[in-house]
Amino acid sequence: MLRRALLGLTLAATLATPALAFPDRTITLAVGFAPGGSTDVTSRLLADRLGPALGPNGRVVVENRPGAAGLIASDWLRRQTPDGHLLMLVEASSHALAPNAVQGGTRYDPIGDFTHIAVVGTGPMIVVAPPSFPARTAQEAIARLREGGERLPFASSGVASMPHLSAEMLAATLNMGGRFPHVPYRSGGLMVESIARGETQWGVAVLASAAGQVRDGRVRGIAVTGLERFPSFPDIPTLAESALPGFDLENWFAVIGPKGMPPAVVETLNRAIRTAIAEPQLRERLLVAGVNPWSRPNAPTDAEAFFRAELAKFGQVVARTGVKLEP
Repeated sequence: MLRRALLGLTLAATLATPALAFPDRTITLAVGFAPGGSTDVTSRLLADRLGPALGPNGRVVVENRPGAAGLIASDWLRRQTPDGHLLMLVEASSHALAPNAVQGGTRYDPIGDFTHIAVVGTGPMIVVAPPSFPARTAQEAIARLREGGERLPFASSGVASMPHLSAEMLAATLNMGGRFPHVPYRSGGLMVESIARGETQWGVAVLASAAGQVRDGRVRGIAVTGLERFPSFPDIPTLAESALPGFDLENWFAVIGPKGMPPAVVETLNRAIRTAIAEPQLRERLLVAGVNPWSRPNAPTDAEAFFRAELAKFGQVVARTGVKLEP
């Protein structure tokens, strides 16, 4: 009898205690790159609106953990406590490209080691060069690359990054794989700055990293890599339409957390992210920055399915081009 009474009191106390509110402290949104690049820019735009979308206790801060094009931060994230207060904004390089292209693979499973919360948006890459580059159209630029070879080093935001793969894919398409010297930087921002100063002669940047410099003329935007022109840069052609038919490569951004997050927390975060990227003000800011906000189905199950599809797609790209990246 006494035991039953104690169990009853314990159950009553449990039912009377309100569920722990989420979030109950500041949420950290990690970024695997240095400040100034595309992932950093996108994360800060999202964090600014994600906090309010989470309610009165919502506060989101961005933490940069650069190194190896997001691979180090991704490996770190998988070992963190899955309570929803530590998230990461990732892009295609670390969770679709690297697992396929890095020799020996990555230390983490891009599907099994994480909770996939929501997709934020997509964006093309853009071929950029210094204003002094002796080519203005995509056709002229391709001809110049064919002629220049070893004399035309390209910049990237790091080994195994999307800019690295994109440039190697372009070189392979031109049957010039391995001909161009590679100069890696710690972020997309530093990469574009090197091109603006003429330290490197060209690169294939994430549009969100180069949008400002293209607008003010510090670098020349030659062509984007998607199949359609980007809404914020309607005058810049695609490689597919102007020089290389069928060339199609886009980057994307998504929010993930460690494996094993509570479903209720995942749903709360997913709903807040969808609310944030549906706001007209944020959508406009993302488009200006070179990111097309996600508008397709975006439940956590949709996000995981998207990751699986992208992993398979990049596997085909890597197989087709023969690109392999040193870890």
